[in-house]
Amino acid sequence: MTDPRIPSDVLPLLRATNVHKTFGSTSVLQGVNLDVAEGEVCCLLGRSGSGKSTFLRCINQLEVLTQGQIHLAGERIGYERKGDRLYPLKPRQVAAQRRDIGMVFQRFNLFPHLTVLENVMEAPIQVRGIKPSEAKTRAIERLKQVGLQDRGSAYPAQLSGGQQQRVAIARALAMEPRLMLFDEPTSALDPELVGEVLSTMRELANQGTTMIVVTHEIAFAREVADTVVFMDEGRIVEQGSPAQVLREPTHPVTRNFLARVLGHD
Repeated sequence: MTDPRIPSDVLPLLRATNVHKTFGSTSVLQGVNLDVAEGEVCCLLGRSGSGKSTFLRCINQLEVLTQGQIHLAGERIGYERKGDRLYPLKPRQVAAQRRDIGMVFQRFNLFPHLTVLENVMEAPIQVRGIKPSEAKTRAIERLKQVGLQDRGSAYPAQLSGGQQQRVAIARALAMEPRLMLFDEPTSALDPELVGEVLSTMRELANQGTTMIVVTHEIAFAREVADTVVFMDEGRIVEQGSPAQVLREPTHPVTRNFLARVLGHD
């Protein structure tokens, strides 16, 4: 249900408000606030352990928030309001919310016993209840979208790492999500395979796909992102356009990180 306190005409697609996440005594997210508009590409940068991946996992309800709230298209993630109280969603309701969020991980997690086409068809059939014939048509379209329309009968083991990651992207797209999350999608790839995955992601951005991307690919963020967000120790310390954050960072942590990554002062 849309939160009546948020005017519908000013809603971003995603709104994170004061998001905290702790594991035991370790605080991983410390008050993250972020809006992402429909059609926007938002790249999250920062050192390993800064909370970027945990934040994505909170959006997709793979982790439960310790404090704060996240809304997708005005609907609160993970909870429903009854009167003056909030109640955690039941697993079936969580699964329903996840249908609108596609997530691509570092590892491809394809089913090895299914063909490429069957991997892309599986979730629409099992989760959305789509007829196999319709799921097949959709899967073929999504494989074409990522440039793999000729590999539908192959098995994952017969593909390169870059091709497997592109199948994982097609699989996420087949659910027709409103938001795509990418958690360092090129970090497990050999350097020569990174480009093909980033090219696919550029095409998605050009098509108006709403994306939040955790990445260390600075050139990709500079070229594709509408907003660059730099995180450190569970907080957003800087955000703005690529020109602002990558060319003229104001926070010393951002400046030091970019100097190391880019190899200059």
